[in-house]
Parts: sequence; structure tokens; C-alpha cells
Amino acid sequence: MSDSSDLVRVRMDLAYDGTGFSGWATPPGRRTVQQTVEQAWGLILRTPPPVLTVGGRTDAGVHARGSVAHLDVPADGWVALPGLSSRQPHEAALRRLAGILPDDIVVRSVRVAPGGFDARFSALRRRYSYRLANHPERADPIRRHDTVTLKQPVDVARMNQAAGTLLGLHDFAAFCRRRQGASTTRTLLRFDFSQAPGGVVVGAIEADAFCHSMVRSLIGAVVPVGQGRRDLDWPQEILRAGTRDSGVTVMPARGLCLEEILYPPDAGVAARAEQTRARRD
Repeated sequence: MSDSSDLVRVRMDLAYDGTGFSGWATPPGRRTVQQTVEQAWGLILRTPPPVLTVGGRTDAGVHARGSVAHLDVPADGWVALPGLSSRQPHEAALRRLAGILPDDIVVRSVRVAPGGFDARFSALRRRYSYRLANHPERADPIRRHDTVTLKQPVDVARMNQAAGTLLGLHDFAAFCRRRQGASTTRTLLRFDFSQAPGGVVVGAIEADAFCHSMVRSLIGAVVPVGQGRRDLDWPQEILRAGTRDSGVTVMPARGLCLEEILYPPDAGVAARAEQTRARRD
């Protein structure tokens, strides 16, 4: 077992099509993003697969364009990655991973992480998108794996009015699947919808962090408002009640995509990680 001083912390930015995965991480025996990428790293390092820590876990079927993870690799294995080539270790890692990983995962960049960096705890906020096809007859079958088709169209203005009432620091227990000992208090920084070409409505949602199923539940609370089946203040009433409401549909996973995880400048990542850990404790 290598001493921590003999390890190099590496930051990896990646994207994936979540259709064929059982989420980021699930019990053994299922195809997951984490397991697939860890195995690829083990092959190029010629070591047991290293453990990845991700900035935002995704459920089965959820996609990512801007995921970030870190891993600790043996320093000698990192230096040896280029072999006889003139590449730098990060360049060699990127090239070799591309040759091993399946087509539904792409590693965008690899680099040595700044001191104190933690992909999960150093993050400032996460941004997701959600795609809704507003008219079944205009739905694009080519986008069926990343867009949810609505049976009844929505009014974007009404959805934005309802979504705006949920912004800020709140206990989002009503929109989360509870996990023992986990806080459900989050700061919702952005929640709005816009009309895209082809009759598609795209939701943008950003927070300091999200609890399990929170994004899809929030979308599910404002869709019926946009369809005129619920009043504008219904999502806020659910928030205040603080308990799960059977009237809220957890929207399908395929429409959701992790677009971006934002971090402070390199000099501030260690302090941010300490601050987040203290708050979670």
C-alpha cells in the first residue's frame, strides 16, 4: 500500500450518455460509469482500479456533459504513463483512456489537481438541464434518449412563475428521497425554463448541491402548473409542507443532464472543501 505522500491526486473532466448505465455507482454486478472508468484507469496504470470520487452522482439513465471526478494514483505509475513517448503524463492518460473506454463515455481532460482539491467537497455549485418535448407530433425520435415527450403542452411563462417561488435557501425535504443522517437543506440558485427550437422546452436548474431525486421532483412539481392542472403556488405549498406529495411525479431520468460543476480558483479549493465538510458535519 502506497503512502499518501507517494500519491498524485488527479482531476478528470468527463461526459457520458447515461442510457446504458445503471447510474454513476450501484451495487456490484451492474454496469456503472464509476466502475467502467475505474477499470480503464487500472488498465493504463497496471494497478488495481483506483477509487473515483465524483462531484455529482447521477441515477440510472441520467446523462452528463460536465462531470468532474478525482482519483489518487501512485506517483511512479503516473510518471510512467507516457512510456517511451514524449507526451506529458496527463496527455498520455487522456490518449490511452480514449482507446479503452466505450463510446458512451468521453474523458475531456486530465490534470494534476491543485492542493486540497476534492471533486465533491470543493464544488461551489452544480448545474443541470432537463429537456421536454412540448408537442408529441414534433418530437425528434433521434433525441428520444435525452428528451421526455409530454402528452399535454406546457406554458413556459407559468412554469417560470412557479419555479421562481422555490429559489433560495430552503429545506427541500419534500422533493428529496431521504437518506438517514443526510441534510436536505440546499440553496437553489437558478430554476427556469426556455423555449428551444423544435418545440422543446429546456429547464435550467442550479444549486450548491442536490439531494437524491431533487431535480426530477422539482421539474415534476412545475410541469402540471405549466399544463394548467395546478395553481401557481402549488410547488411552494409542497415546499412549506416539508413532506413528499404523491401528486408530484418524479420525472423520467433520460431528460436530465449534469451540465457543469463549478469550482473556486485553484488557490481556494482546499478552503472550500473544509467549509463544505464542516457544514455537512
